[in-house]
Amino acid sequence: LEILVTILNENDNSPVFAQPNLNKEIPEDTKVDTAIVAREEVSASDADLDTIYYELTTTVQDTDGYFAIRGVNNPEIYLQKALDYDKFNSTTLLLYARDRPVTSTDPTNTGTATITITIQQSDTRAPWFLPCTRLHDDSSVCISSPYSGRVNISEMSTEPLLLEPGPIYAIDPDYTIRERIVYSIVGGNTDEVFSVDADTGNLTMNKIVTSPDTFLLQVMATQANNIRRYSVATVEIKVINKSNFPPYFEKGVYNGTVFVGLPQRSFVYQAGDPSTPLVITAMDQDFPDV
Repeated sequence: LEILVTILNENDNSPVFAQPNLNKEIPEDTKVDTAIVAREEVSASDADLDTIYYELTTTVQDTDGYFAIRGVNNPEIYLQKALDYDKFNSTTLLLYARDRPVTSTDPTNTGTATITITIQQSDTRAPWFLPCTRLHDDSSVCISSPYSGRVNISEMSTEPLLLEPGPIYAIDPDYTIRERIVYSIVGGNTDEVFSVDADTGNLTMNKIVTSPDTFLLQVMATQANNIRRYSVATVEIKVINKSNFPPYFEKGVYNGTVFVGLPQRSFVYQAGDPSTPLVITAMDQDFPDV
């Protein structure tokens, strides 16, 4: 008597990852659609020889949508959206391997792999002149105002010029890199009157100016390692007559009279003389004819 026995494979094994914990470091400027984790590194095996279905999720808030798998049966992880180091610099992904489709009502066995992604900041931004204001709370854009200063006619200043809102200063906004900044004047420096220190940004004079004038200097800040990473700021320098005396009022106290019921912007009149508007005047000995 010949008896044929067929053994049915019961689904009693969970998919297993060869590496259930992976760590990956990627640069911030990684191109979209680049493979981050190869298929071979995150493929699971099943002793029951079932087809494996994959699903990828993230455990860190606001990092969803940046990484994805190629397909339900292809666990290769790739970059789906451009990275921004200022938004987040690490995340943790969970890759699920199931031996039944997600929609299946059959008993399902599941394996899990944890992938930790660390983002390295890349040199992606040009220098910022300070102080500056972030645009619409966007950490990647910071707008600076022009610098301004004054020098006296026929005087040679030997110290760095005092500027508003502060000295010329720029930084590399990629703050984990902080490349050295180099300064230079690239425009507006008629007759080479001014020079800028390449390392400090201090603005100094090379020669005197003998007549009233205004210089609109263009100062460039570049990264020492990459001249293509640069920004340009405007520095307005006014050449003025030297001021030795502060302005002063002709009187220490002014008295005026107003009448009840007058509309806005009505004149205030001199006290004791209701027909003469009150005038407050100041003088300056530096400008006796003004």
